[in-house]
Amino acid sequence: MRIESPEFLKDAAAKYNSVTPPPVEILVSMGTCGIAAGTGNVLKAIYDEISAKHLENSFGVREVGCMGLCYAEPVIMTIDHSTGKQTIYGKVTREQIPAILSGRAGETSECYVIPRNWYYPEFETPAEGEIQARIVLRNTGRMNPEKIEQYIANGGYSALGKAVTTMTPQEVIDTISASGLRGRGGGGFPTGRKWQFAADQKSDEKFIICNADEGDPGAFMDRAVLEGDPHSVLEAMAIGGYAIGAHTGVIYIRAEYPLAVKRLEIAIRQAEELGLLGKNIMGSGFDFNIQIKFGAGAFVCGEETALIHSIEGHRGEPTVKPPFPAVQGLWKKPSVVNNVETYACIAAIIRKGAEWFRTIGTEGAPGTKVFALAGKVAKVGLVEVPMGTTLRQIIYDIGAGIKNNRQFKAVQTGGPSGGCITKANLDLPIDYEALKAIGSMMGSGGMIVMDEDNCMVDIAKFFLEFTLDESCGKCTPCRIGNRRMYEMLEEITDGRGTVATLEKLKILSRTIKDTALCGLGQTSPNPVLSTMANFEDEYLAHVKEGRCPAGACSKLIHFQITDRCVGCGICLRNCPANCITGERRARHVIDQDKCVKCGACFNACKFHAVERV
Repeated sequence: MRIESPEFLKDAAAKYNSVTPPPVEILVSMGTCGIAAGTGNVLKAIYDEISAKHLENSFGVREVGCMGLCYAEPVIMTIDHSTGKQTIYGKVTREQIPAILSGRAGETSECYVIPRNWYYPEFETPAEGEIQARIVLRNTGRMNPEKIEQYIANGGYSALGKAVTTMTPQEVIDTISASGLRGRGGGGFPTGRKWQFAADQKSDEKFIICNADEGDPGAFMDRAVLEGDPHSVLEAMAIGGYAIGAHTGVIYIRAEYPLAVKRLEIAIRQAEELGLLGKNIMGSGFDFNIQIKFGAGAFVCGEETALIHSIEGHRGEPTVKPPFPAVQGLWKKPSVVNNVETYACIAAIIRKGAEWFRTIGTEGAPGTKVFALAGKVAKVGLVEVPMGTTLRQIIYDIGAGIKNNRQFKAVQTGGPSGGCITKANLDLPIDYEALKAIGSMMGSGGMIVMDEDNCMVDIAKFFLEFTLDESCGKCTPCRIGNRRMYEMLEEITDGRGTVATLEKLKILSRTIKDTALCGLGQTSPNPVLSTMANFEDEYLAHVKEGRCPAGACSKLIHFQITDRCVGCGICLRNCPANCITGERRARHVIDQDKCVKCGACFNACKFHAVERV
């Protein structure tokens, strides 16, 4: 079947929606995190139970993408179509499947039912009293990403049909501009303005590029969208191509995302077979094709000019701008580069209008933002919230607070390019300008939560080490300057730093920010500067007192066994260095020359007899 017009698309959607669903559907989270946690075994158990009990007429199974509940994987959802009741089960095992399918799951404490206050995938507009809304993740975790008919049944490709048959290219750009959508991959540049720059260029060829080279530590938003809803990105790229006059799209994705690549390839093939990509889309005369380009996982290729060079087969190195890619990009032709999350907003805006989009979020940053909530938070996973939501709401209301009843210390937003935010700013409404004002940035959406056991000097060193590894080395400030900064941080965490070291660190950080070639180098000092500003006392404790307050810098701590020791021997048995000696029922002793300061004894002792000093 080829969809020749928007009317054909409506007929196809009606046909798909007219199919009577089974009495109960079971949605199984088959994203990368779910598969890694064992969802494949759970899925097999479901099929086996249905087959063994001859329940084919009672249950249907839908393999979906990530539901965002990474902390509870494996995750499944049951939908009773007779009552509309939806139940989400987390940490599911094969043994629980008979009870879940028989309806006895609620009678046993062995089945973990996830409260609905953490998961609201069906709301594109925030419901009253709810924190989350789903625009980007509207289909992720709800439909089978390998079946285009489910996407079409849910309104898929209707925005493309509307754009190419009822709107001019300029009207499409005007709608995106009026919506206030800003790039979700970094600095938040207005999407409509970028599209307008490319549309205004006179050229025989233009390109639409999707930046799927997600590389921030702890970030997995783009991967989840591509695995769970690849058609939303394809549809948006085609809309963007129509708007700027491009007929070719390129998805630049890291090869480390094999499941996302597989589902993209399936989605492109399905869209081409139905005529939703290719020649004369829906009878409009508009042609658009999409190809996939693999990246090798270089973080710097998230910068648009480095990404373009990589597509062309050159080293992934950035160049000075201007000219910007919208004027002179891929193969020296006008090119629009947006990331996955930005594209995932486009179809919803075209379908529902710019005014609807502006009712969500803030005046300066409309819409929602997806965050990968990670680190020391109790409920790790994907959340999507309106811009302007506070960190407190995300970490405590959605993420259920800090693990193991520890105290919140900081949260890192923006990955290695961002900065640490303290408890003083927990009630700060999150948007681009607000984060920038306190020394951080939105970035792609990684949100790493830290507790009292994290040393902020060590955290700054961790992010700077990542930047060192990922720098292309083209410019001296990034190549040499960041190396010197890292060496200074090593001196501090090793107990060799001085107050003068701190001053040199600040001066060098500011110099690199002002002189580095691209965004990677210009933002690499952010974790250092923000931790120095917000946790100056920790830096001073390292250089003045030779002490790490968090007890994380191994060269500044040592462990000793006190008189509370009862001689149980558990510390001795857990010591990997065999540096603890002592008779049973007598106080044990640590050989400081052999101790590797791993903390195994400290964590193992049930009598709090091991002190960290």
